[in-house]
Formats: sequence, structure tokens, C-alpha cells
Amino acid sequence: MALLAYSPTAGRNIRGDRPRFPPLQRAQIVELACLEPLAKGLHITHWSSEDLARQAMADGIVVTISPRTIQRILDDVDLQPHRTRYWRTTRADARFKRRAEKVLWCYGNAVRLAAHGIWVVCADEMPSCQVLERVPIRRAIPGSIEQVEHDYIRHGTVNILNFLIVHSGKMETICLEANDAEHYVAALRHFRRRHHRLKGIYLVHDGGSSHIAGATRDYFARCHAWWRPRLTPARASWLDQAELLNHTFGRRYLKRGSWASRGAYIEHVMTSWQEYNRLYAHPFEWTWTNHKMRRWYAQHAV
Repeated sequence: MALLAYSPTAGRNIRGDRPRFPPLQRAQIVELACLEPLAKGLHITHWSSEDLARQAMADGIVVTISPRTIQRILDDVDLQPHRTRYWRTTRADARFKRRAEKVLWCYGNAVRLAAHGIWVVCADEMPSCQVLERVPIRRAIPGSIEQVEHDYIRHGTVNILNFLIVHSGKMETICLEANDAEHYVAALRHFRRRHHRLKGIYLVHDGGSSHIAGATRDYFARCHAWWRPRLTPARASWLDQAELLNHTFGRRYLKRGSWASRGAYIEHVMTSWQEYNRLYAHPFEWTWTNHKMRRWYAQHAV
């Protein structure tokens, strides 16, 4: 026997069909999902599909609707009120433009510079990564996803400093005992010893305290322009391609792991970056050129 389903569109039951909603009702549901819940007298911080279904019926938009149908309507317009993403507002002033131009020039000329023995290198830390041990981890089998023990043992933290060689997409990693200028300078010295045959490096990094400390500036001054630092603008560290590397490396090699000691974690990191170079390294696709930045700047400059 065929199932009966209510159709608000036709105002009658239609055999074997889901409820369908006309464009006006769908648009009203989308508009509702874009409102702050407080506008409807609710103190929840964000909408769930259950909340939206209840409110749509309370507002008289529909007679009845299921949370699943709400999800389908929102999926059609790529609206996800249950999700959030952090961001920082960039101040588009003259200082931003000067710094951004220098960084974007480096990216645009990385391949040409490498042919002349000068690399563009990005640096960024992954500070205070927690070393967690979870036992047991039940690996995925047909019919069951991987299961990770909720409880864990902490074995301290590790500071990871990643270098990205822009023209090749390869990385080099150093684990720092502390995230300060002393250890940052030591890592720069180590990197230079490994690549002493180069004529120089344009170093893109953000304005972190260890990057702009007096000890770091003194070190650069003594290097006779071998290091050519380029700071990303304030509140615009996303211009540092090493942030993309941190995300990619962390997702592949640090997420869902379990380590019995801090030493085991460091050994894993130092082995993993070499495997990353062998299997995954490639230049990041970077489309924000100086031309595009200047056009954006002209619209948003303060």
C-alpha cells in the first residue's frame, strides 16, 4: 500500500511523494535561517534544523515540516547555520599595502628567484601542540568507523616550526624547546647551515614576538642581507603560505595520533616532514597577486 505524504503546494495528500514547498516558502525559510535567533525572542546562540522547523511552523510559514526537509532546503543554497569559522578583520591602511606588496612580490617571483639561487621561504610556528596518548584506538573495519578513547594521558607540549620553500612546496621542520627569539634565531642559523650555498633567502613570516624581537633583528643585521625578512601585515598572517602548510601537515600527520611520550611525538614529527616532501609536497596555488590586492585595497582602504 502506497504511503500518503502531505503537500503544502497542492493542499492535499499525494501518494508516494515527499512534502514539497513552493519557492516563496523556501525563501522564507532561508530568510529565517539568516536571522539571529534573538530576533524571534530566543536566547539560543545559533539555529539547529529542529529549531528552524519549529519556528517556521510557529511563524505560519508552513503547516508542518521536518528538520530533514529544513536541511535539504538549506543545502540547496549552501547555508549552514550550525557551523562557524574564525576570522580576523584586516586593517587596510598604507602599512598593510606596503607589507602586502613586498610579500606578494616574493610569491610572484619565487620561481625566477630560485633559478638565480635565491629562495622565497615562509616560516610559521605550531606552538604548544599537545602530546596525547589514547589507548586503545580501534581502527576502522567494515561496518564500523574508527573509535578513539575519550580519555587521554598528557605528555606535555611541543613547539613546531615549519619552513615552506615556496617554489617547490617542500618543507623543513624544527622542534623548538621554547617559542621565543633565542630558539627562533637558533632555528634560522640551522636552516642557513643546511642551505649555505644559496645566495640568500626572502623570509616571509608574521609579526609574532619572536620574529620582531631585538635579538632576531640583530641576527638579521649581522647576516649582510642573506636573510631578507618580509613581515606580513598586522592581522593578515594569512598572507604567510606556511599557515596553509601547517593546516595540511597537521591534518595528515598530527590529527588522530597517539604518542606515549614527548620524545616519541618529536621523532614522529621529524620523520613525517620528510615523508610529506616525498608524497605530498607541491607549490601551493596562490592567486592573490599584487594587481588583485591593489584593486581590493582601492575599495577597502581606510
